[in-house]
Amino acid sequence: MKYLFSFLLLFVAISNLTIAQNIFSCQYSSQAQLNVYVTQYSSQADLIVYQCEYSNDATGNEGKWYFVNSSSQADKLIYFVDNSNQADLIIYFTSYASEAGWQNYSKKQLMY
Repeated sequence: MKYLFSFLLLFVAISNLTIAQNIFSCQYSSQAQLNVYVTQYSSQADLIVYQCEYSNDATGNEGKWYFVNSSSQADKLIYFVDNSNQADLIIYFTSYASEAGWQNYSKKQLMY
């Protein structure tokens, strides 16, 4: 029983690490896993994003992103496009963590 509890605890800890939202912004579209367009209106966004100050705040898949300095530290590599027609995902940046989240749940799998 002791080993089962240890295994479950380890599994939960690893699961939380794998769905963090550490993002790296690429210089070229060919380097990215996802093309992202930033809209000026929250109503047009698939995802409302809050930019976290610390990486440990960017857990889960709920729109809390932490931008890293190296692609090797990132969970997702993105490229910001100039036109919404080129985007896989349309986002809106918010100043409040409580506003972050998905508006178009059909695109949620893009960030896993």
